[in-house]
Amino acid sequence: MRPRFTVLAALATGIGLGLAGCGQQPAVTSHARQEGLATVSASEADPISAWAEAYCGAAGGLVRTLAALPSVDPSTPQQASRTSSELMLSVVEGLDRTSAALEDLGPAPVAGGDSSRTAAVAQLGGIRARADDVRRRLDSSADPEATKTALRDARTSLDELDRLDLLRGLNDVPQLAAASSRIPVCQELVKQPR
Repeated sequence: MRPRFTVLAALATGIGLGLAGCGQQPAVTSHARQEGLATVSASEADPISAWAEAYCGAAGGLVRTLAALPSVDPSTPQQASRTSSELMLSVVEGLDRTSAALEDLGPAPVAGGDSSRTAAVAQLGGIRARADDVRRRLDSSADPEATKTALRDARTSLDELDRLDLLRGLNDVPQLAAASSRIPVCQELVKQPR
């Protein structure tokens, strides 16, 4: 059970087109999709459900950020580089907001919840660092080869986001997994494609 990000496939294609404009063949894109998120409050009398709902809300924030990413303009290598940098900045900002929301949840009401959340925040931090590095290289690159490499790395970062499983932290803890299976906002994150 993991969130799927359709928008990333489209953006990776845009970056691939930018690479093609630089003379680089695009790699195969990963498949992902986005879903709208419903919000229903968990019972305040059930701290496990409330914590799981807040966790899913934080994960949903990243999904919403990724759904609203700016487009990549592959019309010229310079445009591809500039618009890819803007996209990577949006990714970095979304990862920062999601990490902060996860950190602000407060202590987990069950054993294992805090370590799962810490692992998720660490994973987001790693992706964020790589995305920010790509963004900086895109901003400072004057060499066409360096630009091509940075564009490939931007695409790799998007693919890494596509494989991200933020809900694994909930699923690793049986009480949180059970609670999330009853919470609409959590279930919206894992809807299967039709």
